[in-house]
Amino acid sequence: MKPVPHSEIYGIMADFREPQAVVRAAQRCYERGYRDMDAYSPLPTDGLAEAMGFRKNRIAPIVFAGGLTGGLTGYFMQWYSAVVSYPIDVGGRPLHSWPSFIPITFEMTVLFAALSAVFGMLALNGLPRLHHPVFNVPRFAMASRSRFFLCIQSKDPLFDRKGTREFLETLEPREVNDVPW
Repeated sequence: MKPVPHSEIYGIMADFREPQAVVRAAQRCYERGYRDMDAYSPLPTDGLAEAMGFRKNRIAPIVFAGGLTGGLTGYFMQWYSAVVSYPIDVGGRPLHSWPSFIPITFEMTVLFAALSAVFGMLALNGLPRLHHPVFNVPRFAMASRSRFFLCIQSKDPLFDRKGTREFLETLEPREVNDVPW
């Protein structure tokens, strides 16, 4: 099956009435081999992410790296200023008195971890995105109210316009639509 060029359509979207139906459809699509798909739901749907193949949390390593960078930055900043750049002997204590560095190190760890969580989440979600092709489907307005949608993107290696449409129709959706760019 040859992939459809991106200029033709974004993908094919199926409209479901119930959350369990979209979860079952996502499982069947994943079992069939589709990987580039998205689901849209008006409420959190248990099992939907797992059915689509999202198994691990990708934000945790980003937050850990950000926190580690912040802690090291805070500690180095204080060490450099107290030991190298401007050493002052205060009350006979050593220049590298690490207990006094802990509060700022902790605060920098929290700051960098929080900022990396926000910016990492935005990057992983592909945001900000001012327009998405799924908004070109008129029925998609119901995604924020009462409908559940599953869209298989044309960039998926198994995508075949006719074959993918026929497969989605076997999943018993309300309707199947092409998603134009």
